[in-house]
Amino acid sequence: MIAAIVGATGTGKSDLALDLAELLIAQGQPAEIVNADASQLYRGMDIGTAKVPLADRRGIPHHLFDVLDVTEDASVARYQTEARAVIDDIESRGATALLVGGSGLYVWSVLFDFEFPGTDPAIRERLEQRLETEGTGALAAELREKDPEAFEGIDVRNGRRLIRALEVIEMTGKPFGAGLGAEDRPWREHVMIGLQVPRDELTERLDARARAMFDNGLVDEVRGLIPLGIEQGTTAARSIGYSQALDVINGTATVDEAIDETAALTRRFARRQVSWFTRNPTIHWFDAPADPAVVLARLTERIHRV
Repeated sequence: MIAAIVGATGTGKSDLALDLAELLIAQGQPAEIVNADASQLYRGMDIGTAKVPLADRRGIPHHLFDVLDVTEDASVARYQTEARAVIDDIESRGATALLVGGSGLYVWSVLFDFEFPGTDPAIRERLEQRLETEGTGALAAELREKDPEAFEGIDVRNGRRLIRALEVIEMTGKPFGAGLGAEDRPWREHVMIGLQVPRDELTERLDARARAMFDNGLVDEVRGLIPLGIEQGTTAARSIGYSQALDVINGTATVDEAIDETAALTRRFARRQVSWFTRNPTIHWFDAPADPAVVLARLTERIHRV
């Protein structure tokens, strides 16, 4: 059975996953962690994504971290295929897969029976022209009207993802997010653990986290990614924090302005994550920081009922 750990950014999902993995291993049950955070797929994007450093992974195998160059697009369809293959391999060795992340579309693509349709060149070309002339705001407004569920689950500043969602809606006549809520059609047996923090406390955490990113060298990290092509990437360069660090490097923002914008965007992103996950009644919610032994007891209880 897959154990998924979900929730808004800044709630401590990675720490809980490591604690759970250690408890499982101590009981003789191997456990491995599978990333479900779109930004952590990228090599070299560490500080701004709060990626757990190699030295702090406690010897627990981690999968689907650092698998994309910053010039590549992060595709949920590609991620679905790769994540399921990794989970198949983990379970074939008798281990438990801990799927960890706050990217709702990515988590849902693994856990539920969701198929990704192909593309329509004519529709895509028309949407690309609209993006160029009307901008992301117009496409985001259309997506929000046609498919509020998908709107909550994607980065609406990313034109490529807006185009894809609207393309699927036009091709199929169905909401892009229609299959993502198919809780009655799981890909495989799973249990979801959610971490939550009171809104005021989460706001304080996220504001402090934004400043810490820049204090800990985010601008230098991004400067090192420029020769690798981050400015040409359509996904990596738009990641929260990275876009703002590029503005600092290019002289269009001060560090303080970049921190303020990063914090504001992170708060907005966290609200959308909360909205995405709280609509699912099957998630077992815990206040963060959660006692890993209590969480493990809930997991064990759920597994024994299956």
